[in-house]
Amino acid sequence: MNYKIKSRIWIEVDDRVFLGEGRIQLLKAIDEVGSLSKAAKALQLSYKKAWHLLNSMNTSGKQHITTNSIGGKGGGGTQLTEYGRDLIKIFDQINKNCWSFLDQELEALKKLDEEK
Repeated sequence: MNYKIKSRIWIEVDDRVFLGEGRIQLLKAIDEVGSLSKAAKALQLSYKKAWHLLNSMNTSGKQHITTNSIGGKGGGGTQLTEYGRDLIKIFDQINKNCWSFLDQELEALKKLDEEK
């Protein structure tokens, strides 16, 4: 048998999604390109959807995850705060630990089949 475990992790605040894989990808893209609109384009999201996700995170967290600069000659931008970068690190660590645990449990299931 070829077993697979599938899982998705998300973190909720007051019964609303705060962080999940897609939101973390958006934050990483913002950190890389320095712009919400460019990050949305890179992830093939509409600007409206990306803005909604980012606004939801900024209003659900204890601190702001991003800061914005107003456009002008050089254009505006969006940058992650230190809190935003820390959230990415923590979420990635939780995800890594979860997958390590699930991989161990999958191995236990495979061993059970081998014994029978």
